[in-house]
Amino acid sequence: MKRLFGNIKGLKASQSQKLENFYRRRVPPQFLITPELCRDLSLLSKDIGRQIGLLIDRSGKIAHVIVGDAERIVIPHTSEYSAAPARLKGIRCIHTHLNREVLTRDDLNDLALLRLDMMASITVGTDGRPEKIHTAHILPKGSRENPCQLLPVLDPQHLDIDCLSRILALENELSQQTALHAADSGRERALLISVSTAPKPMSVESLAELAQLARSGGIDVVQTVLQQRSKVDPKYLIGSGKLQEVAITALQREATLIVFDQELNPSQIRSITDHIELKVIDRTQLILDIFAQRAQTKEGKLQVELAQLKYLLPRLTQKNTAMSRLTGGIGGRGPGETKLEINRRRVRNRIQQLEKALDLVKAHRRQQKALRNRRRLPVISIIGYTNAGKSTLLNTLTKSHVLSESRLFATLDPSSRRLKLPKDTEVIITDTVGFIKHLPKDLMVAFRATLEELESADLLLHVIDISNPQVQSQIESVEKVLSDLNLGHIPQIRALNKQDQVDPQTLNRLIHLIGGIPVSARDPSTVTPLLEKLQWFISRLQHPPLVFSNTE
Repeated sequence: MKRLFGNIKGLKASQSQKLENFYRRRVPPQFLITPELCRDLSLLSKDIGRQIGLLIDRSGKIAHVIVGDAERIVIPHTSEYSAAPARLKGIRCIHTHLNREVLTRDDLNDLALLRLDMMASITVGTDGRPEKIHTAHILPKGSRENPCQLLPVLDPQHLDIDCLSRILALENELSQQTALHAADSGRERALLISVSTAPKPMSVESLAELAQLARSGGIDVVQTVLQQRSKVDPKYLIGSGKLQEVAITALQREATLIVFDQELNPSQIRSITDHIELKVIDRTQLILDIFAQRAQTKEGKLQVELAQLKYLLPRLTQKNTAMSRLTGGIGGRGPGETKLEINRRRVRNRIQQLEKALDLVKAHRRQQKALRNRRRLPVISIIGYTNAGKSTLLNTLTKSHVLSESRLFATLDPSSRRLKLPKDTEVIITDTVGFIKHLPKDLMVAFRATLEELESADLLLHVIDISNPQVQSQIESVEKVLSDLNLGHIPQIRALNKQDQVDPQTLNRLIHLIGGIPVSARDPSTVTPLLEKLQWFISRLQHPPLVFSNTE
């Protein structure tokens, strides 16, 4: 027997039985609801003094019976009815109104956010009989101000409105509306959202970087939304009106995913996913997903899984639709993928196992470091903002073929090569994972084993993309990560990469402003001055200049 949903305490046995009996009723496809069912629903609602709602699927089956209070009902999770892109949910909501009001703002919000087929309210008269039926559906070309279409008021005795045909026609119109935005098969389509209290230029920059991250993760970005607020909404982060607009836009653009630029706490994820029928992730989870795609070595996979589980642990509070959208696909793939049913104890145990395994990685790295020290090979570590050209420069310097692509986090696992400097001095040069603003703290902790490789470096080669308009803020982000890792004491040389993409005047200004040696990582002829600078530094390291004291 299906369970009723809502507040059903205090009902007489006969009233509860009538509610249960609704499950045995069927609605023909052409009817919104049958006149007889409409009458019985209205009379029972008046009798118990509470709103009653029915969720009816397209076959006419009553899927849920909802009991509210005198003012409202709460629609339960209906994960068995998942709305595909450019499709509605497949169920309509018919409920009573005891105060003779028309469709409320909450009704229309539920219609839009949950992507219901239709929303209808029955005004209950003083004698308990239905008076009028108010109906609405989503407007394919709706806006924030007008997302829904209100239909003509219906008479309780004339409810044959060719209901199923209307719903299918509506979906067909939605499909035509989104035909120009069809995505490649198997790719997620995302709306990117930033809710920021920071100055607009900073917010725009961060949202643009989020778009780069999304594309790097194999996501098609269909639209970006920026909301500037003096104070973020603690429940939804974004305003409730804007959330409704986002739901309509997602439906019109065939979006399958919403990505927030700001990190969402567990409560916010639950609140948002309770009100919108889409997978919702944040910037942190997107970055974790990209790392899961990139991890190739056993060490990298361990680190990603550890970071993902630490992110998911506080969100495993209960089985809800928020968690079902946190796992699987974008934001839940790879070595760290988990199931909704996994419990907190098992996650903690797995975290302990991963931390022990990474401790062994650290021990192995210490052995490697000791071996290099015995051989007295200097170590140069390449660092820089993600997509600055680190791997490309490593390939050019060492004539190797480390993977290098023009996308964020193309390199995850560190690569080390031998490099001969101009005076036949041999060094070890290592490529590392790129840095980024707001690097997730769980990721920082998990990748400490990799980043600790920098501790053994004699010199840091900071590769800077001088063609990027945000070059100064990227430098500051890298310096902050170095400070957080207590690596600020290691000497550093700056390589001003992509000199061929800026004009001479800009190049001279940046050389004067931030210092460093200009190079073009793809052009071997430009790296000679950099190699000479590296040789000069390593020579001083091996043969430090004599310092004479004026004391006896």
